[in-house]
Amino acid sequence: MNRTDRLYAIVETLRAIAPRTRSARVLAQQYEVSVRTIERDISALQQASVPIYADTGRTGGYALDTSMSLPPLNFTPAEAVAVAVALRGVDHTPFGRSARSALRKIMAAMPSRDAGTVNELATRVRFFTAAEAQAAPAVPAVLSDALVHRHVLHLVYQDKQGELTEREVEPLMFLAGQQGWYLHGYCRLRQNQRVFRLDRIVAARDRGEPAPHRPDLRPPSDVPHNIALLSTFD
Repeated sequence: MNRTDRLYAIVETLRAIAPRTRSARVLAQQYEVSVRTIERDISALQQASVPIYADTGRTGGYALDTSMSLPPLNFTPAEAVAVAVALRGVDHTPFGRSARSALRKIMAAMPSRDAGTVNELATRVRFFTAAEAQAAPAVPAVLSDALVHRHVLHLVYQDKQGELTEREVEPLMFLAGQQGWYLHGYCRLRQNQRVFRLDRIVAARDRGEPAPHRPDLRPPSDVPHNIALLSTFD
């Protein structure tokens, strides 16, 4: 687990148990790093204005301000499993990571007596996939994050001929099609809008530059289904 993923996971762990605390030693064991590394991570999160505070004493540890957690949720076990099943359907979309995070928050906010029933009921729900079916590749978080924050992306992209190009792209929206997910955006290399297959994006980096507002750009209504519109693809 890299540091960025670990920082995110620490916040989610503390959110799930708020207002209870968790010691640096337990967190270090959980993420297989040193106590000193956890202390540095917590310090970095606090400097980034994440409301984590330390409870000193023999049974002390770190806790997340309860304002960052959900109040108790009174879902029935069947309702909670229904939500989990619905979120399961977006595992391999640009929102898969957010869906898993949302489910963890829901489970953490349920009374423990109900959460146990939910877990038991969930074991009796199965998803079957054809043997020849291939799981969709994971979508890099940098793409969805850049879309949310409207930041310019630097992409290394492989076109349908296998050629690699580097380009700056202003992301506009995600599109779902018969062959998977696509990113629609304004390509500065082509100086026009383009549609990029996510599985052909070799590398992506958020440049941190705010993308200008382009209200005049709209994806073709039938992209990516109409192969006659290949001029919009790279």
